[in-house]
Amino acid sequence: MAQDRDDFLRRWSRRKQAADAQAKAPAPKAASADPAPKLPSLDSLTFESDFKDFMHAKVEESVKRAALKKLFSDPRFNVIDFMDVYIDDYTKDDPIPAAMLASLQHSRATLFGRDVDKKEEEPELQAAPETQAQDIAQASPTPGAQDEQDEQDKQDKKEDDGAAG
Repeated sequence: MAQDRDDFLRRWSRRKQAADAQAKAPAPKAASADPAPKLPSLDSLTFESDFKDFMHAKVEESVKRAALKKLFSDPRFNVIDFMDVYIDDYTKDDPIPAAMLASLQHSRATLFGRDVDKKEEEPELQAAPETQAQDIAQASPTPGAQDEQDEQDKQDKKEDDGAAG
């Protein structure tokens, strides 16, 4: 059993060393395996020309781009697809028509009630409770001042009734 294991390890070691040696050895250059193709003149290219040779790995990037530029300058590639989503000019302002805006306001009031506008204003009032308290204090008169105002109103009414009657 030990003999089989030793044979296996020797064979594995031998194969491993052979693989390493083969990887380190320079690969023979195949001159005919990957040559740059003979390219036609860029001026002679048409839509029907074969552009496959220009896409070869050995062809310079600038030559590839020039060939593709020549190909895509054909008018057949300049056709607008009217089904394209992005064909509109979205820089123009397109306001909502007044009738549609009125319909939206009506729908909003129907769905959410007429108190929607009041609810939108409440956050502004809640944001400054001190200001609200000051406004309320200024708007409501003091209790004594209210009594004086009521008496003044009664006297004015008696005078008006006496002058009229």
